[in-house]
Amino acid sequence: MSNAVSQLDGISGELAGSRYGLKATLLFFISISIYNVIELVVLVMSTFRRWAGLYFWSLLLSSCLGVVPYSLGFMLKFFTHSSSFLSVTMLTVGWWTMVTGQAVVLYSRLHLVIRDEYILRRVLYMIIANVFLLHIPTSILTYGSNIPGRSPFFVKGYNIMEKIQMTGFTIQEVIISGLYIWETTKLLRLGSSRQDRRIMHQLVGINVAILVMDLTLLGLEYANFYAIQITLKGVIYSIKLKLEFAVLGRLVNMVHGHNRSGTFGNDVQLYSLQYESSPNVPASSSGLLGSISFCGAIQDGTKQPHVLQNGCPDKKSTMTMSDSVKRRHLEGII
Repeated sequence: MSNAVSQLDGISGELAGSRYGLKATLLFFISISIYNVIELVVLVMSTFRRWAGLYFWSLLLSSCLGVVPYSLGFMLKFFTHSSSFLSVTMLTVGWWTMVTGQAVVLYSRLHLVIRDEYILRRVLYMIIANVFLLHIPTSILTYGSNIPGRSPFFVKGYNIMEKIQMTGFTIQEVIISGLYIWETTKLLRLGSSRQDRRIMHQLVGINVAILVMDLTLLGLEYANFYAIQITLKGVIYSIKLKLEFAVLGRLVNMVHGHNRSGTFGNDVQLYSLQYESSPNVPASSSGLLGSISFCGAIQDGTKQPHVLQNGCPDKKSTMTMSDSVKRRHLEGII
């Protein structure tokens, strides 16, 4: 292959030649990845009042312990003479946390739009299964490709497994995002206002953008642009995590009432929402967010007035879901 990118022998290779443009591009991607993580961490820490919940920790860990060590590991490997064991360990830990953490972030917000527990369990099983089917074999071949006197078997095996795992994880995200898009488009038909429909169109657009980014990475992998693909992956995953954070606020608006000027108005910050206990809904929960809640009593699947306490507005609730669904949705964002 003629260009410098193609002259890499998988993860065991080094940058061929000394082309400044390629090295500058890779360093630019790594820098953008780390910058995006810093910005996301600042947003998360300043938004959530209570640091708890599946959504909070999966979002935070997949960025701090995922994107950052993944990007730094490849920087050490390509631009320094540090131990290959150190760089491979960093990028492997980062890769595990970044990829599976992203899947858990996607999974955690599915509870807001999907009511079928059977589907939610199958999505979780798929994420766990891919840890054993894709992460473990790839990691073994990664270390085998970097040991002194490595066998060509490991290098060839890694180059094959790299494409398999990329395809597998792309399919996983396509399935999860596809479920989300499908359920959201169903809700589009129930939108009662132009504002509701606009928000749901934005949600679908964000998930379509995530799928396009995944397919872009997959195309680079099959085109054997290895160095570009693995450094761009950090950028794309950091962008996807920021988009997921943006999706959350719109999901809360969409699922929990249509009174935008009330509890979920544009002028109300995510971290300022409060919840007043009601007979059917627990006053506190460790659900997905661990910090976000809202005012109002919802009983027996019917519309009930909000309780005017601690500054909560006296508005009408518009939720009409069954009690069990409401409880799960509430626990998913409180």
